[in-house]
Amino acid sequence: MQEIQNALAKFQDVPGALLPILHDVQDALGYVPPEAVGDIAKALNLSRAEVHGVITYYHHFRSEAPGHHIVQVCRAEACQAMGAQALFDHAEKSLGCASHGTTADGQVTLEPAYCLGLCACSPAVMIDDVVHARVTNEKFDALISALDLSKVRVSS
Repeated sequence: MQEIQNALAKFQDVPGALLPILHDVQDALGYVPPEAVGDIAKALNLSRAEVHGVITYYHHFRSEAPGHHIVQVCRAEACQAMGAQALFDHAEKSLGCASHGTTADGQVTLEPAYCLGLCACSPAVMIDDVVHARVTNEKFDALISALDLSKVRVSS
């Protein structure tokens, strides 16, 4: 894929290039395709296991294409203290998918986040890079209802 080659060309000679390359690939594609692991490892003189280990260690990186909308529910301590677990449970039930899963129609991917920076206004949710504070189950449902779910997901 051209996006992977672009990221490798951009960062290959930079010390500590793995994370910038992974970020660049995910920014371009929405995820880091498993078939990219070998190319990245070879370019950086790393093993496939080392690259895979970094991808799976950090919650930010995805190995599968996400839905059209990314919904992240904060799971950090302040949000947990204000009911984030119950909100996350509600989100899973409401969307019909588990953590790191995507709805059957390919529209929404649900992910945990580990601090969205709204500790004083928790629990917090981020939808498509827009952060929402003091989210209740009802507010969550309203936010999801307001999303444009008309896009058709094309399989690659």
